[in-house]
Amino acid sequence: MIDLYFWPTPNGHKISLFLEEGNLSYTFVPIDIERGDQFEARFLAISPNNRIPAIVDHDPPWGDGPVPVFESGAILLHLAEKTGRFLPSVPARRLEALQWTFWQIGGLGPMAGQAHHFRHYAAEPIPYAIDRYTREVSRLYGVLDHRLADREYIADEYSIADMASYPWIYRHAKQGQELGRFPNLARWYAAIGQRPSTFRAY
Repeated sequence: MIDLYFWPTPNGHKISLFLEEGNLSYTFVPIDIERGDQFEARFLAISPNNRIPAIVDHDPPWGDGPVPVFESGAILLHLAEKTGRFLPSVPARRLEALQWTFWQIGGLGPMAGQAHHFRHYAAEPIPYAIDRYTREVSRLYGVLDHRLADREYIADEYSIADMASYPWIYRHAKQGQELGRFPNLARWYAAIGQRPSTFRAY
């Protein structure tokens, strides 16, 4: 059993996608980030950076009892290694999946988050910030569109790389992006959206 400390953000949905796709038993523990639940001591004991998602794995592979895991990328990697799924076993293909997962964590997520913030939540419009982050997200969408030109999924087979990126592309309109400009990305996005596990996760 896994406890998922969750709020419906892109990073939160990365983990719900894995849990649903892997048909793993889990319970939701809602962390209302608008109310400030992420700063409560009970959550900080699991996620010291006060960010969702986080999990508690009650049956880790090494068998030492409940183990907390924070940071979405670390959780995806932990779950992939725990289950032996969604991370290729062939070293070269595993490396590709990891590179694209970290590409999302280090690039797509932070830039899309900034675009979303400055376009919708900043106290006052800052045209430079809106333009800078919207353009950078567009560039990153182009990188992913190019990657998907000759393959169905980011690392050929469906993997944690896809689970990491899909929830951020899901909010493309909030980031000022039109998927029609990125046909390969749009095809990939539609295909993942039709997976039964995606319906359940969302």
